[in-house]
Amino acid sequence: MNKKTKIILAFAFIAIAIGTAIFAFTNKEAVLQIETVQVKKGNISNVITATGTIEATKQVEVGTQVSGVVQKIYVDYNSTVKAGQLIAELDKENLLEILQQAKSAYNVALQDQNYKQVIYDRQYSLLKANVISKADYQEALFNLNTAKGTAQQQNSNLRKAQTNLGYANIYSPIDGVVLSKAVDEGQTVAASYSTPTLFTIAKDLKEMQVEANVDEADIGSVKEGQRVTFMVDAYPDEEFSGSVTQVRLNSTVTSNVVTYTVIIRADNPEEKLKPGLTATVSIFTMELKDVLTLEAKAFSFEPDMNLVTQYITDKKGTASEQKLALTPSKDKNSKTIWVKDNSGIHQQKITVGRNDGINYEIISGLTKGNEVVTALKNEQAVTGTSENSSSPFMPKPPGKK
Repeated sequence: MNKKTKIILAFAFIAIAIGTAIFAFTNKEAVLQIETVQVKKGNISNVITATGTIEATKQVEVGTQVSGVVQKIYVDYNSTVKAGQLIAELDKENLLEILQQAKSAYNVALQDQNYKQVIYDRQYSLLKANVISKADYQEALFNLNTAKGTAQQQNSNLRKAQTNLGYANIYSPIDGVVLSKAVDEGQTVAASYSTPTLFTIAKDLKEMQVEANVDEADIGSVKEGQRVTFMVDAYPDEEFSGSVTQVRLNSTVTSNVVTYTVIIRADNPEEKLKPGLTATVSIFTMELKDVLTLEAKAFSFEPDMNLVTQYITDKKGTASEQKLALTPSKDKNSKTIWVKDNSGIHQQKITVGRNDGINYEIISGLTKGNEVVTALKNEQAVTGTSENSSSPFMPKPPGKK
C-alpha cells in the first residue's frame, strides 16, 4: 500500500467518524416527541335530547250543557276573545217554553201550598178546641207537608229551566285565541250523555310550552329551572329557548319504551310557535361557564419512565428529581397529571370538578396556559427504518439522493 492510498483511507475513516457523530447527535435531538394540551377557560355542559310537541300553556274546550240548534256563531278560527265574551247562541224557543211551563207549575204548586196551609191552621184550632179528632188534624198536616214538597220540587224545576236558558248563551271562559270550531250555524248539538265540544280556546299564544318525552335513562338528571333549547321544522334555521317548569311523575310506555313528560315553558313574542309543531329538544342538565378546563385525555397519560428520564436529561434537567407519586387517592376529584415547563416535565396533583366526558373543570392545581402532557413517544419507534433515521453513508436505493 503506497503513501497516497494510506492518506485517502485515513481521510475516509475520519469522514465516516464525523458523519456517524453527526448522525448520532441529530438523531438524538429528534428521538422524543411530546404532545400537550393547554389549560384554558371554557364552558362545560351536559345535554340530553328528546322530542316533544308545542302546546298552548292553557287550552280550554268550550261546550254546551243543553241540547239545541246552533242559532248564531260570533267567532271563527284564530279569533281573539276575552273572558265572558259571547261566542255563540243556541235557539231558545224550546227552552223558553220549558221555562214558562216551569213557572206555571210552580205557581200552581205555591197556590196549593197556601190553600193547604189555611186548612191546616183551621184544623189545628179545632183540635185545640176538641172539636175534631186527632186523625183529622194529622190528615191536614200531611196534606200541607205534601203541598210544600211539591212546591219545592216545582221551584227546583223552575231554577233548572232558568239555568238551561242561560246555557243557550255560550261564553269564552278565558282570554285567548280560538284554535278550533266544531260547529256551524243551524247544526244540532245533543248534550244527553256528555258535553259536546264546540270550540277550543287557547290562552294568549305569546307564551307556549313544549311537552317533551324524556327517556327513563335520562329523567333522573332533569330538574325544574334547567335551560332548554329547541328547534322546529317550520323554522329550521332558528333556535328557540325555554326552561323546565315541571317533571311529571306519571310514565308512558310505548313499545316497551318508558318515557316521562317534561313541561318546558317558552316565550313566543312573535307567535312563530304554533300548537302541534314537533320540537327537537336539548335540555342542559349541567352548565358551567367561563371555568378552567382540561381535556379528559390528559388523565389517561401514563408515561414510560425511561422516556421521561431521557426527555429531562435532554432538557438539562435532573432525572432523580422526578419521583412517581401514584398512590391511589380516595378522593375521586383528585387527579395526577404531567405538566410541561421550561425545565422538562413533572407530575402535578390537581383537583377537578364536573365534566362532560370531553373536558374537566379544574378546581385547583393548574392555571390558565399551563401545558399538560398527553403523549411522550419515541419517534424512532414510530417511524421505523426510514431514510431520515438511516446513516448518511449507507447506500441509497436507485433514484434517491
